[in-house]
Amino acid sequence: MAACSPKGGDQNTNSNDSNTSVVEGEVLIDGSSTVYPVTEAVAEEFNIENPKVKVTVGVSGTGGGFKKLIRKEIDVANASRPISKDEIAQLNEAKIEFIELPVAFDGLAVVVNPGNTFVDYLTVEELKMIWSPEAQGKITKWNQIRASWPDKEIHLFGAGTASGTFDYFTEAIVGKAKSSRGDYTASEDDNVLVQGVSTDPLALGFFGLEYYLQNKDILKLIPVDDKNDTNGKGAILPSEETVKNGTYQPLSRPLFIYVLKESVAKPAVKSFVQFYIDNAADLVKDVGYVSLGESNYKLLSDRLKNGKSGSAFAELESNVGIKMEDILK
Repeated sequence: MAACSPKGGDQNTNSNDSNTSVVEGEVLIDGSSTVYPVTEAVAEEFNIENPKVKVTVGVSGTGGGFKKLIRKEIDVANASRPISKDEIAQLNEAKIEFIELPVAFDGLAVVVNPGNTFVDYLTVEELKMIWSPEAQGKITKWNQIRASWPDKEIHLFGAGTASGTFDYFTEAIVGKAKSSRGDYTASEDDNVLVQGVSTDPLALGFFGLEYYLQNKDILKLIPVDDKNDTNGKGAILPSEETVKNGTYQPLSRPLFIYVLKESVAKPAVKSFVQFYIDNAADLVKDVGYVSLGESNYKLLSDRLKNGKSGSAFAELESNVGIKMEDILK
């Protein structure tokens, strides 16, 4: 578990909007490794102004974070997918209310080792051929994907089953969340996946775009061609522009934090979450993600102030290709 330790500052000048006293307390956060860099950056900036608040940020995957939220072990869950119907049911059964706050857009990066000179792009159908459950033990070599590619093994690296990245990737590529071959190197820690792909010339992997941007000197980013060519552009590389304008499909998605409603009654938690919303537009860009835009963050601030609980995604048949403006309004 990683902790953001308090930084220096003039403690006599710290206050929140509703109380002139210094904010004190603790904020416990866990969940997605993809959202971790954003939340960590927010925590570090927040601690400059609020040095008496201890903010602890852990990484157990999106599913792990929701489990801790359901057990009320944390105040905030980082999530790289919307909360599931089953998770909502568990919270409802325990009479626990939560506030859903999208904080950024992200693209999933498909990567190979820089020594790989033959993969120029991949289609969604090719990715499905590689990652579907039926591929386990059968699709094991590169030339099974394209005959012109080498007669050499594919070594796969991807998100672990507790990761929201795993859920989103499988839904977007295979067509069903959590439906995947199991014979690959899996981890909820994206740094493990980066290390694996960067040291294996035969590797293919996927994880959040931010982890590619942090390691682009040791990875090769692969353009993806949407299976239905809905973007009309052919193979597209993920970037701030293509994620925001929706042309990088189907591997663009929103990122979230989920807050226990009862925790918002704690001054430290309420101040932290409000600070998160107020500063997300700049901080998500600093760590490589895409801002939702000022108007959407204003809607999120209203949602927090009004204590609006529940999920806007609960009744959607699919989370792929959603428009944030429609959800928030």
